[in-house]
Amino acid sequence: MKFFNEESDFFGLTKLKERFYSSDHDGLSEADREYINRIKGQNPFGIISMFIGGVSFAFGPIYVAFPIITIIFCFLTCGTFDREKEDNPWTFIIGFCLALIGLFMYLRGVVHELIV
Repeated sequence: MKFFNEESDFFGLTKLKERFYSSDHDGLSEADREYINRIKGQNPFGIISMFIGGVSFAFGPIYVAFPIITIIFCFLTCGTFDREKEDNPWTFIIGFCLALIGLFMYLRGVVHELIV
């Protein structure tokens, strides 16, 4: 986990993640702010990983670069997951698995019927 945190700090992903979570809460009482901060959310990098994992699944059997980039992205950003603030790591896992399926389809020469 320390390796992932160091990598995310090196690539500036921690600052980008904090930018997604910071917002102005003018006009809210202190109790409202505490309630909003207690609600668990989703990691934005997890959502991105899942989305590009779907792209890798769809186009990976033809273009092998999509699954490879997605797998690297999932490994680099998985360390940004914080159990106290975020709901679950399944978005990273789903994106990674979809990218693996796309990569294995490319290696086996299997192509989706809808794409070709």
